[in-house]
Amino acid sequence: MNNLATKDIVVFIVYFILIAGYGYWIYQRKKKASITASHDFFLAEGSLTWWAIGASLIASNISAEQFIGMSGDGFFVGIAVAAYEWIAAVALIIIAVWFMPIYLKNKIYTMPQFLKTRYNETVSLIMAIFWLFLYIFVNLTSILFLGAVAVSGLVGPEYFHIIMVGLAIFALIITLGGMKVIGYTDVIQVAVLIIGGFATIYFALTIVSEKFGLGRDAIAGFNTLLKEAPDHFHMILSKPDANSSQEYINKYLLLPGIAMYFAGQWIVNLNYWGCNQYITQRALGADLQTARKGLLFAGFLKVLMPVIVMLPGIAAYVLQKSGHIEVGIKDEAYASILGFLPEGLKGLSIAALTAAIVASLAGKLNSISTIYTYDIHKKYFNKEMEEKKQVWLGRMVAVVAVLISLLFTWDDILGIGGEGGFTFIQKYTGFISPGVFAMFILGMFWKRTTGAAAVAGLITGLVLAVFFNNYAVSVFGNETWLYTAFRTIENGKEVYQIPFLINMGWSFFFTVLIMVGFSLAGPKVNPKAFELDKSMFKLSPSITAMIVVTLLILTVLYAKFW
Repeated sequence: MNNLATKDIVVFIVYFILIAGYGYWIYQRKKKASITASHDFFLAEGSLTWWAIGASLIASNISAEQFIGMSGDGFFVGIAVAAYEWIAAVALIIIAVWFMPIYLKNKIYTMPQFLKTRYNETVSLIMAIFWLFLYIFVNLTSILFLGAVAVSGLVGPEYFHIIMVGLAIFALIITLGGMKVIGYTDVIQVAVLIIGGFATIYFALTIVSEKFGLGRDAIAGFNTLLKEAPDHFHMILSKPDANSSQEYINKYLLLPGIAMYFAGQWIVNLNYWGCNQYITQRALGADLQTARKGLLFAGFLKVLMPVIVMLPGIAAYVLQKSGHIEVGIKDEAYASILGFLPEGLKGLSIAALTAAIVASLAGKLNSISTIYTYDIHKKYFNKEMEEKKQVWLGRMVAVVAVLISLLFTWDDILGIGGEGGFTFIQKYTGFISPGVFAMFILGMFWKRTTGAAAVAGLITGLVLAVFFNNYAVSVFGNETWLYTAFRTIENGKEVYQIPFLINMGWSFFFTVLIMVGFSLAGPKVNPKAFELDKSMFKLSPSITAMIVVTLLILTVLYAKFW
């Protein structure tokens, strides 16, 4: 670790001991309390506080792809990329108010269980298998690869494989303790992530102020960013015209202005935060009040995240523009800022990165264990499986999942490095998101939705997503009433693309139409429909206050940076 000073290594070791020691203490307390039931291992049923749920949600969500990918997009586009975080805060409000009461009232513990309860075994089994493949071959692999790339970039590329194995083992140790250990260690992980992230951006801003001759002043550094990169501080990008540069067109393809707020941005966030085992699992073991507060606390933390993961990218852009650093590709922006950090703080930044990576890996592993144990093994192989054997099986599944992901990531068999980790994840999850979200949203709130409609929606959503992404332009042309395709360069060739978030919006819209058509051919009320009543959605004064505060902050931010 030639790039690290002794202080950096000491800081990281202290972080590791703190997490491992606290996790072991939580595990021992759980054993002494004789809580060995499978629900406790998989869901930490009734034992996570609202702040632990909220912190765990954020720790599981923020990983290397955010630190590296979003900072890179901040370098390239600017503050507009914060939409992913700030719309997520609104999505979490929607889920807390309307989704969570339905899940908890119907005792839903896994997402495949929701599909079985509301639709049928076929839909449930298809999605259980799909989610297992997605989590292992897309999420685990990409988080491991990006994490190893990010940390090895700071300590030395020769340590790439050692770091990858170390991250996997660290995450596995936490996972084997169960969801309660994951949930409470995530509180420390988030604290490290936030402290390390804010320390990094503070020093990044002071570096900017110093380079521009303004002394060590973080506020002056931020004002310099506003002055030197005004185009990077607009939330809404205007639609390109004939005079737009190729660089601007590429920015719009990534974040298509106001249009994305009527299309894929909501599908991405509501599907991820509300219909995703990996995320919802944290709240499914709690009572409604605790679950709601946890989700809303996570929403408040999401408002802060762009400061940590996006502003360093803008700082790198300004420093490059003024000739003080060189950034080869946008994903190198975060590492270029970390190179300026003083001794000790670099170790804290590595700890923050490691916290984000390990928490995400542990959350994914727990979700893989839960889906396989509850929705496949117990249902189809051993219906009378004892509680202790379920926990043992869950741990073994986590070990196998780690070994598979290491095997496919070791020499980058899946080509994650070539595509970019963030793009790799978006590509494979984005194709299925419209169909999955349509199944969930209609299944919750329209009693007529049928199982046949769900299967049709899943297939239609996938087919339409692939069609709009790969074939629509060649069939319908570059300009239609549905979309505008823009010129870009792909693999050295000039091609026309529709913004991905627009594709997702139309895929969802037509999938819903197909599902409605299928359902209208069925009974007026599906026997498996959920019973809803207004009392389920009533809010306590404290919940209402949390929602109002979050919405006011977001309103001010959008008014400032529109």
